Amino acid sequence: MQAIRSRDTKPEWLIRRLVHASGLRYRVAARPLPDLRRTADMVFRPAKVAVFIDGCYWHGCPEHYVPPRTNQGYWSDKVLRNTERDRDTDQRLMQAGWLVLRFWEHEPAEDCSRKVVELVARRRARIAGESAP
Repeated sequence: MQAIRSRDTKPEWLIRRLVHASGLRYRVAARPLPDLRRTADMVFRPAKVAVFIDGCYWHGCPEHYVPPRTNQGYWSDKVLRNTERDRDTDQRLMQAGWLVLRFWEHEPAEDCSRKVVELVARRRARIAGESAP
């Protein structure tokens, strides 16, 4: 278990690199809400966008999740709790006015980064339009 990374995984790194190359800056592994003990992989605070790159096994990907062969009860329950926590996190952030973006680790990094850049730019433009006199 100690060898399993909770941050800076290859899919995260690829997406972050492409988003950074497009000129956007963000926080890495940060809490979107200070009182919520959960971190997003990328946080764009002023635009209120939280990005999560979920691992297929740990978050129960419908395409790639394969139930474990050993200790099935524990690991299946663990993945179920992870998915429930993901839904709860999404709901809490949306109630606080955040846009939540979730990607699976198997999705092409180029597609994910393009979507992040587009939606963050859209949110920033909307915020700028609201604050203009």
